[in-house]
Amino acid sequence: MRFAWLRENSGNDVPVKQSLTNRLIVIAYNVIWWVPIVLGFAKVIDYQTGFVAFLAITIIRAMANVSRNNVLKGEQAEYFPLRAP
Repeated sequence: MRFAWLRENSGNDVPVKQSLTNRLIVIAYNVIWWVPIVLGFAKVIDYQTGFVAFLAITIIRAMANVSRNNVLKGEQAEYFPLRAP
């Protein structure tokens, strides 16, 4: 939210053009988050393994979001691939 507010109020309306590689990383990042849920409900893996995998992926995503929001500068955060689109 902070970056959206800064972009809106900065007066710099230049949109960020992400590379194809960056776009593929974002898609894979979001698809991988759903894999343990889908495999658990489809009974490919048991529920406990699916829960542990989902928890581990969620913790990694939380650390990526915290670093994006608190460590990176605004321009760096726009190009950071591990974020929700």
